Amino acid sequence: MKGLASILGAIIFVLPGPTGQLKDDRPNILWLVTEDNSKHFMQLYDSIGVAMPTLETLAKTGITFKNMISQAPVCSVARSIIISGCYPNRIGTQYHRHTELVPMPDGLDMFPAYLRRAGYYTTNNSKEDYNIVKGDDVWDESSREASYKNRKPGQPFFHVQNFGISHEGQLHFSKEEMEEIQTSNDVENISLFPYHPNTRTFRYTYAKLFDQHQKADLQLAQFLEELEKEDLLDKTIIFYYGDHGGVLPRSKGYIYESGLHVPLIVHIPEKWSHLAPSGPGSSINDITRFIDLAPTILHLAGIDIPEEMDGRPFLGINITIDDLEKRELVFSTADRFDEKIDLVRSVRQGRFKYIRNYQAFLPDDLHNFYRFRMLAWKEWRELNQEGKLNDVQSQFFQARPVEQLFDLENDPHEIRNLAGSPEHRATLKSLRTKLQNHLKSLPDLSFIPESEFVKSGIENPVEYGQRQKKQIRKLIDIADLSLQPFLTSKVSIEKALNARSPWERYWGLITCSHYGSEAKDFYQRAKEMAERDPVLLVRARALEFLALCGQIDPADKFIQILKNTSSATEASQILNCMTYLEQAGIGLDFTIPIELFNPTWTQNPNSHIVRRLEFLNNPG
Repeated sequence: MKGLASILGAIIFVLPGPTGQLKDDRPNILWLVTEDNSKHFMQLYDSIGVAMPTLETLAKTGITFKNMISQAPVCSVARSIIISGCYPNRIGTQYHRHTELVPMPDGLDMFPAYLRRAGYYTTNNSKEDYNIVKGDDVWDESSREASYKNRKPGQPFFHVQNFGISHEGQLHFSKEEMEEIQTSNDVENISLFPYHPNTRTFRYTYAKLFDQHQKADLQLAQFLEELEKEDLLDKTIIFYYGDHGGVLPRSKGYIYESGLHVPLIVHIPEKWSHLAPSGPGSSINDITRFIDLAPTILHLAGIDIPEEMDGRPFLGINITIDDLEKRELVFSTADRFDEKIDLVRSVRQGRFKYIRNYQAFLPDDLHNFYRFRMLAWKEWRELNQEGKLNDVQSQFFQARPVEQLFDLENDPHEIRNLAGSPEHRATLKSLRTKLQNHLKSLPDLSFIPESEFVKSGIENPVEYGQRQKKQIRKLIDIADLSLQPFLTSKVSIEKALNARSPWERYWGLITCSHYGSEAKDFYQRAKEMAERDPVLLVRARALEFLALCGQIDPADKFIQILKNTSSATEASQILNCMTYLEQAGIGLDFTIPIELFNPTWTQNPNSHIVRRLEFLNNPG
């Protein structure tokens, strides 16, 4: 790294500079991407993190963005945001993993296609993982062999190099491996997040993850040294970032900062210093967002930004610190994560972050097969079942508040909910309103169940959303009835339960589940819906509400519903309700034969249905 450090150290930013770059003299642009890496694991950002000398060197001559936020805490959704520049819940890419691929919005292409048409050589090595149909003109190369080196002489390039060594799968070690394989980082002197129990398993998991980050840093060094040998460092704008937040329990898949807050370092050579809003070694605390990456790259390359993109550039001509300071709000989303189905939204403004849990009765630990391959996950749940966790550590296993408000400056790990604080009431109401307005303006497609979206909206999600905009606004209003005392909401809930629209009835029942036995006046109506509603998902939600309140044993009725479903996506949603009831510990016994389902839905041992059946038939 000595050669790299000396070259980077010699680069000087000059501000102000020329007002533009010539078309035939454009910067190369390089993205270095580590997987499953929140800012919390890097010493550059967080005191508990590990030293990563390559990135620390890059930061000394680059710009360190302190608040780059993903709009989703999992790879396929986050990468779909990056490649499109769009909010996922507006264009139908919010589910991980996709049931079906969605098309790009009309009039919009994946952003590398615009670079390619403008003469850039576009390459990706190698992870894509989009929830979107990829056009034929996005990449010149996208594979494990893809390289910018294959471009024509003098041709500018845009290259993405992914580093998977920090991915979640690296933490799927066994107990035997934990005992036999030592980590480079000291297991006994690890600082843990306050919501994690201080056990050897957790300390070893942290140490192992830090080891993987250091290995990633070495791989980054090797790649940059190759760039240096080719005399490309002073000709290339370099971005380093994580593809979404971290992978320790309560991060990946969750809308907390550990799942959303990623590192971002941008190195801009002297030749293009006029494209930077600040000088070498600087830090920018203003919010930047994943939806801004695509328009930023286009702007740096001198390409017009399509109107269909939701993001705005944060680097390039005429972008100043004042412009960045105006980006106050960042919205994020968490939906289905493999077979685990939830609906959570957040908005952050300055030091405060508001989280809205639309199915708050679900605990964060609703079972997900892939997560629980990690020993730390398993141990955390076991310790909770044994009553060995403190109040902070056990929050993850409890029903959540409908609203959460966190002061990230004083509570960076989001463990002290201020939603009930009179002192913060104005902040709560302000952020609540901003989130409501944002979701209605998109409109947010997730308020219509995924199975219905796949059936009716998959061919053109944006157009479908516009057709359903009035209905979605109404569904959000019904969901938000749970923000009020039951007696205040009662008349509106009754109206929803008797609505012609099945999705109004659906959300009316979810609201009843929030109130639980407070909503006892609706037991009889829910029993009628469980028996006779023409929409199976509505029946399932009625059963969920009644079982949660101890009114029925729903096992046989759920089986009857599953027998009648003609959609694997719908079956997964029903099984998600059953999984919640199983975990709620209210004495239910679900035994579900796999023969109940269309054989094509269960051929893949990793399918959502198979994973749910494995848990429900063997919950211990």
